[in-house]
Amino acid sequence: MDAADPRRRIARRALAELQPGDVVNLGVGIPTLVADLLRPEQGVYLQSENGILGVGPSPPPGEEDPDLINASKQPVTVLPGASFFDSAASFAMIRGGHIHVALLGALQVDEQGNLANWLVPGRPILGVGGAMDLAFGARRVVALTTHTNDGKPKLVRTLTLPLTAPHCVDTVITELAVFRFWQGRMLLCELAEDTTLEEVRRLTEARFEVEPEPGAAPLTPGWTRP
Repeated sequence: MDAADPRRRIARRALAELQPGDVVNLGVGIPTLVADLLRPEQGVYLQSENGILGVGPSPPPGEEDPDLINASKQPVTVLPGASFFDSAASFAMIRGGHIHVALLGALQVDEQGNLANWLVPGRPILGVGGAMDLAFGARRVVALTTHTNDGKPKLVRTLTLPLTAPHCVDTVITELAVFRFWQGRMLLCELAEDTTLEEVRRLTEARFEVEPEPGAAPLTPGWTRP
């Protein structure tokens, strides 16, 4: 279960959110780990907003190509059949609803599904990048985040960090739990096997209900119903 590496645990669980044929964008942070976990036979196509469709895993050390980077400026590889295009075409894909799933990092998610993921006040940043476009344009938004930051909950009642997009998050995956937003409610749907409901309640500020979402998919290994 990657117990010693919560970020990798989150990325592994995120794989269960992806279906064959999906076009998926990976945001900054934990989502970038998903590229190294995907297998070609899963039939998922990774899109990078700087203009790549068909992103592959990270290159081995020493084999990086400076012309092949993702939107986070990390070296990547490309799979057979990959295509390259300009930013206008890339954002037309995003804004036109052609991205099936956006896996986005999160600084905070509140109980209304509002997302904060682009700015921590007082820290330098180049800009919002594609975060707002992806949060609005993707058909589904899955937020990948550690459950707390230095012990402080990241799933909160109301955002205290700058908003990326309102009511955009469909699913939140942390190293402890999986939450869905369904008809205005935040539902706790899955627990990691080494986690208790009491621990999740203690570390979550947002109010939630304990209930699997309608039509729940089969559990992935290492996860259980609350």
